[in-house]
Amino acid sequence: MDDDRSYVAGLRLEGRRVVVAGGGHVAQRRVPQLIAAGADVVVVSPEVTPALEGLATGGEVTWERRTFVEADLDGAWYAVAATDDPDANAAVSAAAEARRVFCNRADDATAATSWTPAVGRAGGVTVAVLGGGDPRRSVAVRDEVLDGLREGTLPAGRRRHRTPGVTLVGGGPGDPQLISLAGRRALMEADVVVADRLAPRELLGELPSDVELVDVAKLPRGRSAQQVEINRIIVERALAGQRVVRFKGGDSFVFGRGYEEVLACRAAGVPVTVVPGLTSPIAVPAIAGIPVTHRGVAHELVVVSGHLPPGHERSLTDWDAVARLGGTLLLMMAVEHAPQIAAALLAGGRDPATPVAFVSDGTMPGERVVLSRLAEMAHDVEAQGVRPPAVIVVGDVVAVAHPERYPDRDLPDE
Repeated sequence: MDDDRSYVAGLRLEGRRVVVAGGGHVAQRRVPQLIAAGADVVVVSPEVTPALEGLATGGEVTWERRTFVEADLDGAWYAVAATDDPDANAAVSAAAEARRVFCNRADDATAATSWTPAVGRAGGVTVAVLGGGDPRRSVAVRDEVLDGLREGTLPAGRRRHRTPGVTLVGGGPGDPQLISLAGRRALMEADVVVADRLAPRELLGELPSDVELVDVAKLPRGRSAQQVEINRIIVERALAGQRVVRFKGGDSFVFGRGYEEVLACRAAGVPVTVVPGLTSPIAVPAIAGIPVTHRGVAHELVVVSGHLPPGHERSLTDWDAVARLGGTLLLMMAVEHAPQIAAALLAGGRDPATPVAFVSDGTMPGERVVLSRLAEMAHDVEAQGVRPPAVIVVGDVVAVAHPERYPDRDLPDE
């Protein structure tokens, strides 16, 4: 391939139909970037990965659960042929050619009318690199330019040698800009990325195409990968001499079961390191404008997992003790059991008028904040259609952020 003959342009796809044929890991890399561009994305495939299924269930893409037909490209502005069948990809390409629709082919760049560059953003600048068919070269050049933009210089250093082992990377609450530089660097140097559904999905599209992506998404009340299987995968790949990144949303050690993975690596003699991430119970309220502590309002904050309801035989939470606290309560994985949790807090003596905020899809384009009170929490979670992922904030810090909604709360004067 000779990318010197390519004409580089930035596509404005907002509100325009883009068709992705295929529902595997290649599609999983491409779709989040198309969503971020505002495209009207249609995925055509009999089956999709759990992560893509989650996007379809959440209304972020349209999933046509069948094989591709030429009419799918009617009205399309762009197409991605990402099936595992070269003949099927060729059919997509031919249909696109007939309609003068540019098409990216995942299996054969020489037959495509569009190539996907290694893309990154820093300081309001978008960097796109075509590396002559060498994806690692493309990513390396892009990263050097981005590092130079972030640091104020443009060094021409080489990528560091990748050694076998496992790195646990906390990706933060979802916005790809909120991952640490160390976490992003670890991703770009990986041979294998084992990713959760809530890990910043757009970053997967920036990986070199020869990096293996293992999808271990856990859908609420849906398909999920077992932890023992995740442990087996990361240990097995590291022992095979690969550099493995275990990529999670939030922070690996805050209800992320990350230390179980550390223990599994240590037991197998696998080197393991940890790159912390912004934890969602702190970062999500902050992005939504709610402080988790505030002078004169909250002298403590408590983060509680709500994946088990109060009274469950395996619950480790003393809900009576939690109810007696007067500070900020941050509930994770608690949408399903919000009514039972509200009842337990009320029974334990917490003020029924305590302000409550549900922050759904925090830091993401679909972020939504629903304000309530403890006595109304069970009703509002259903009536307002609150869906996970969400952080539930209970306490007067919600009134600090929204005093107009809670004029009855006695807040300190500034």
